[in-house]
Amino acid sequence: MIRVDNVDVSGFEAAFRGVRNPKNSWAKSDSLSSFLCEDNKFHIGPNDLQLSTTLIKAGPEHRKFLRMIHVSMDITAPLYWWKEMDTYKVSTTENSCSTMHKITAKEFELDDFSHEHLFDDPFDNDAPMNVLWRTINALNFHREQYLATKSKDHWWQLIQLLPSSYNQKRTWDGSMETVLSILHQRKGHKLDEWETLRQAIFERVPYAREFYDALYSKENNNVSN
Repeated sequence: MIRVDNVDVSGFEAAFRGVRNPKNSWAKSDSLSSFLCEDNKFHIGPNDLQLSTTLIKAGPEHRKFLRMIHVSMDITAPLYWWKEMDTYKVSTTENSCSTMHKITAKEFELDDFSHEHLFDDPFDNDAPMNVLWRTINALNFHREQYLATKSKDHWWQLIQLLPSSYNQKRTWDGSMETVLSILHQRKGHKLDEWETLRQAIFERVPYAREFYDALYSKENNNVSN
């Protein structure tokens, strides 16, 4: 399970001013500022789009403007997925909901965990869904004990028993170049969450598709995802 909310992209205007600096070609820029558009979005003109895709294909030393465009989003996903997302540490920042400080803030519920693939058999006590339910009950028991006694021993039961399927919300920020790396490197990944994130990026991050195709079409001239 993964949910992507509040996607925000910034830095286009500065990036596309800078992309014209090397040849002092600002007069050829045909992009429209977000302040001039009714939808409040930055619109890349044909000339600037052609220049940017050329620079993208030319290599990392030429596509520096991608690192000036920032993509922020709220992502709610299981801890086992965040462990992989934490691989991307270049030009990224994130603020997470605190497990250490807020783990006792509310009762644990089934939807606090990613469980869509678990086998469920009401007649099998050891079926994965039943194991998760027992875990949730144990977590809630020790939560109540901690709230009543403030004993750190019960707090430790929560911290060490908490499954990696627990869903955590983080506000994540990364450069457009990092986003393109995610789109490429996580294509076809075994975890379904990656494909959900990829589609959310393609649908909600302006020009992610155009930049991605420009960067990776030389590896695959028929990029479909």
